[in-house]
Amino acid sequence: MSGISANGKAFLAWYLTHLAATPLRTKACTSGVLSGFQELTAQKLSGVKQLDKRIIQMAAYGLFVSGPLSHFMYEIMNKIFAGKTGSSVKIGQLLFQNLVISPVMNSVYLTAMAMIAGVREPAKLKANIKNGLLPMQKVSWIVSPLSMLFAQRFLPPTTWVPFFNFVAFIFGTYMNTKIKRRRIREAQEAEAKKQ
Repeated sequence: MSGISANGKAFLAWYLTHLAATPLRTKACTSGVLSGFQELTAQKLSGVKQLDKRIIQMAAYGLFVSGPLSHFMYEIMNKIFAGKTGSSVKIGQLLFQNLVISPVMNSVYLTAMAMIAGVREPAKLKANIKNGLLPMQKVSWIVSPLSMLFAQRFLPPTTWVPFFNFVAFIFGTYMNTKIKRRRIREAQEAEAKKQ
């Protein structure tokens, strides 16, 4: 931690204290802040002309859905592998993360994004997951093992959810910006065809 400033060390100590004392609340707040900031960043990077209410909606999603769900999913994984060591445990954690946690989190994310966009019909929500989950999982299956290997090697399990929230922030900002840019381009092309 020699590369971290005194303020950074103080914040990290404060954060880890809260993480140990009130893990669910701390993880939910972290997810809420990062989700809102992810949407703000993606809107800015994509060139959206006017910021919209999705920033608040995404913050609420992180606070009330993603943060708590992630907390409970990793708690389940930690209980399954508690007290066990060795390479088979690390492989088991990787498999659990990629075959259980990631598909659940990505399915919930896709559903929430569709609902925020106004989709309410169950058939359309199901189609959104069907069309979006595999491409999202393919990227997750690259990002998740790398982040899990990093976490296993360098981080205590109590800090995994915030770390994965940060990784999700980077990954989500990239994906969100890419989607927003595509939508802006499609709207411009549609407008040009009308003229």
